[in-house]
Amino acid sequence: MSGREPRAAPDLRLAGFTVGVWLAALGALHQAARSGLLTGATALIVAGVGALIGLRRASPRRRAAPGHGPSGAAVLSGTAASSGTAAFFGAAASSRAVVSSRAAVSSRAAAFPGALRWIGVALALGAGCGAVATAARVSVREAGALVALIEAGDPVEVRAVVRDDPRALRGTAGPPTYLVAVELERVRRTDGGEPIRLSARALVLGSDPGWRGLLPGQHLTATGKLMPPRPGDLRAAVVSVRKPPHLIGEPSWAQRAAGRLRAGLQRACAPLPDDSGGLLPGLVVGDTSRLDPALEADFQTTGMTHLNAVSGSNVAIILGVVLFVVRRTGAGPALCAAVCAVALAGFVILARPSPSVVRAAAMGAIGLLGLASGRPRAAVPALAAAAAVLLFADPELAADAGFTLSVLATGGLLLLAPVWRDALRARGWPPGAAEALAVPAAAQVACGPVIAGLSGTVSLVAVPANLVVVPAIAPATLLGVAAALLSPVWPAGAEFAGWLAHWPAAWLVLVARTGARVPAGALPWPDGTAGALLLGGLTVVFLIAARRAVVRKVSAVVAVCAVLGALPVRLLATGWPPPHWLVVACSVGQGDALVLPAGRGRAVVVDAGPEPDPVDRCLRRLGVRQVALFAVSHYHADHVGGVDGLFRGRAVAAVVAPDWPEPEGGRAQVTAAAERAGTPVQAVGPGWTYQRDGLRLEALGPLEPLRGTNSDPNNNSLVLRATVAGRSVLLLGDAETEEQADLVERLGPAALRADVLKVAHHGSALQSPELLDAVDPAVALVSVGVGNDYRHPNPALMSRLATDGARVLRTDLSGDLAVLSAAGGDLAVTTRGAESG
Repeated sequence: MSGREPRAAPDLRLAGFTVGVWLAALGALHQAARSGLLTGATALIVAGVGALIGLRRASPRRRAAPGHGPSGAAVLSGTAASSGTAAFFGAAASSRAVVSSRAAVSSRAAAFPGALRWIGVALALGAGCGAVATAARVSVREAGALVALIEAGDPVEVRAVVRDDPRALRGTAGPPTYLVAVELERVRRTDGGEPIRLSARALVLGSDPGWRGLLPGQHLTATGKLMPPRPGDLRAAVVSVRKPPHLIGEPSWAQRAAGRLRAGLQRACAPLPDDSGGLLPGLVVGDTSRLDPALEADFQTTGMTHLNAVSGSNVAIILGVVLFVVRRTGAGPALCAAVCAVALAGFVILARPSPSVVRAAAMGAIGLLGLASGRPRAAVPALAAAAAVLLFADPELAADAGFTLSVLATGGLLLLAPVWRDALRARGWPPGAAEALAVPAAAQVACGPVIAGLSGTVSLVAVPANLVVVPAIAPATLLGVAAALLSPVWPAGAEFAGWLAHWPAAWLVLVARTGARVPAGALPWPDGTAGALLLGGLTVVFLIAARRAVVRKVSAVVAVCAVLGALPVRLLATGWPPPHWLVVACSVGQGDALVLPAGRGRAVVVDAGPEPDPVDRCLRRLGVRQVALFAVSHYHADHVGGVDGLFRGRAVAAVVAPDWPEPEGGRAQVTAAAERAGTPVQAVGPGWTYQRDGLRLEALGPLEPLRGTNSDPNNNSLVLRATVAGRSVLLLGDAETEEQADLVERLGPAALRADVLKVAHHGSALQSPELLDAVDPAVALVSVGVGNDYRHPNPALMSRLATDGARVLRTDLSGDLAVLSAAGGDLAVTTRGAESG
């Protein structure tokens, strides 16, 4: 209707092959090498047989076809070429114009089975190549001599080269453990024996600070213990090392220079606010060491997770600037592509050749190929080829969600965005506005199924959020790169560039946090593979059906009505937290974190769970901005490992804990977190009380130090009795049989009676029947992790509590648990639901 020429069909010749490689690699990662080779050989045989059959059926038609006019074989070949076959077998031939539309339709119908056959051949060929390549890598992991060393468990000396920057494990009590990806070159027993020479990936768990500052390319030797890798992992082993590494030589000059630039960028960002200062290094060079995990969660909720670290958009921005400068000199396409390739290689070294950076570079290389060839249609085959090459080089990417999202997003930009942009322009939209809307919408639609499968939600704010942050991405990236480049020669200029970059980065932070808190901004969806496939199928069906105007109009009306109908319900519903809540047991895994209200936006928190992120998310869901008191039941890691998450962005007025020094690592972690915040720590015991805004706490035990028990730290847990709105809550920590029996004997049953019981030690079997009879709770809360190795909670204990009339709730089954005061003063319970994933 617009008079424009119809858009050429996308060139999908390599798509089938790449999909075959991807699926086969994903399957072969979880197979033995021999099974993978057998699968690959079978697929290659199937591909060869299919190709021979296809060529044999096409040959008679080609010989029978007249010299002029559209033969059926010619149409078949042309259709097959568009389906991904001619690139491999050379069986396609171009056809001339069809004389009549009826003949064309008939020819296409006749060609359809042939096209499907060639698609199958392409899939089988890709599956065979992918399975064989992956099996070859898996065979290194299964080397007999290496497996024998792992099973023996004897100390070994390894020689290796560092592959990526060390990462400190978060949430561990005591000194951090560093994860270092390495390439093993040699392994031998420390007591002698022949060394094993190999080239295999491994992961070092280094507990010495000497592992912290290593650079990629650094050669080293270390002594430790070999442990088996995870299933589906190409790493041959995990090496646990307690001592520092012995360094051999130095990394390359390029890696040393990149290390100085990365460190300079961190120094330039140090004076900035924590949010934007932590985001900038991740956005520019992929350094997320300072990125706030809570902010990272907001980016994921808002559909902006690709901005947390280096992505294809960063590469495109940098190459765009380089291309603009080079073109101003009058350079031709080939020279422009060469200069951009050098810039791309330098950026990969600066940002480290980690999987995410390699993915981004590969997506940027697609644009370079299109530039050098002068053929925009080459971008789609280049995407397929880049994905296949990356999968051959690193089959582990087949199971990497980031790789999947990168390929899907780029595919959406190449296949969907141009069509939608042109459709909007045909309807009168300004070119810039049409481009700005089509690009994030296409990327979100392409990535939506995978994101839904990972998160169990479908974001409704992702497209507008990504739309409004577009103007900020380029200046933040370019100014951040400028700060890194200036840092070695002009530190003051680097800090100024970082300060300028802080403002667009702050806009990204604001949008992410606002989007994460929009009511009804994310709708629940089935998670896992089933949820991803369901949404993917619905998306494909909708895209096909939406080619009809009536379907688009009906869909728009239904979507608007659904949003307008659901939004008031979501806004008016009480949601979480429930009104008049008395105590909440946070779902923090195998650990404890209990929250008691202490005024608007304030709470008393008892224990912090094993990791920072879960307790932080729970407090954010409850709207807790200030912690009036943090009470530590005891210093085991599953109760204090998440203390940094509790202090994250919140003022903590005071910390109390039992007067028991063990374990030392947990005590040191709590003390360090409190010192950083300037919060006093007080040891308390029986008789201590605390009151605030209708909440009263009193310490009941331990009545005296207990030694020589099954677990002294557990049996010296701080036992608290809380009174909220006239209801009593007994918090036992991890008190076991000895401390529980001592409480009953010395305090008597009346002092222990409570409406709500936080069951001790995650519902272990070490419970005093006399204490359970004395408490006689109406509600029993069990804080326990899914599939824990301790077989908690004990089934007999759960049965006894229920038989005695208690309503038993478990965090592993129901997520966050809340006890609230219902109408008439009765107790009620509600749960938030177990989180997906």
